[in-house]
Amino acid sequence: MIALSVRGIAVLGPGLAGWAASRAVLAGDVPWEATPFTPPPPALLAATERRRTSPAVRLALALATEAAEASGLPPESLDTLFASSNGDGQVIGSILAALQESEVAISPTQFHNSVHNAAAGYWGIAAGSQRASTSVGGHDWVFASGLLQAAIQVAATGQPVLFCASDTPLDPPLAAKRPTACAFGLALVLAPGEARPGLRISYAAEPCDEAPLALDNPCARGLPLLAALAAGRPAVLRFAMLDDAHLRVELTP
Repeated sequence: MIALSVRGIAVLGPGLAGWAASRAVLAGDVPWEATPFTPPPPALLAATERRRTSPAVRLALALATEAAEASGLPPESLDTLFASSNGDGQVIGSILAALQESEVAISPTQFHNSVHNAAAGYWGIAAGSQRASTSVGGHDWVFASGLLQAAIQVAATGQPVLFCASDTPLDPPLAAKRPTACAFGLALVLAPGEARPGLRISYAAEPCDEAPLALDNPCARGLPLLAALAAGRPAVLRFAMLDDAHLRVELTP
């Protein structure tokens, strides 16, 4: 079991415009309204870099920025872990479409944005960070996979880790094979120790009941943890993982 403290929180999605604005909704005190959401341009990047970013990168950077600011820790001092099921699927789709044309012309910018760690690279530029960064996938179980990896990094290094899980919709025809209804993401700055709110995280090599995909976005499987944090209530949560395993998360508010 790994003990962690939560130093900063961020959330962005339909009807969830940041942690402070969303706490009452997540706690169940205010009804949720599915207001449209578009990932904002990353304010930390220079204008030339900002124009090159995709919606997937913008979402990840907005989450990372909010969580880092909430933690009170210098953003450039944080190791990072970015988790995404789809990666930058919109960029991949546009590259595949270009390859079908009679005259193939692929933008170098699109090519370097197509890799799974594009968000990590832009975060390094935006925050001026040279700290270690990891990027992971995990299909529908990407939230649990990323959270486990982040917890292991905190335990191994004794340093805080900025964990960000986010996904954006794919364009046709990929969307037919991998439906993702909306952009959504969350971020946590996790630190060693048992300060509150605290998490105790453990891996179990046995299956658990799978919750349906909230908001039709794999990263939204982390919403029950955000709801418990927002309500300030103790909780024991289980998140399904690959290979008939699950992640057990115990929250002490």
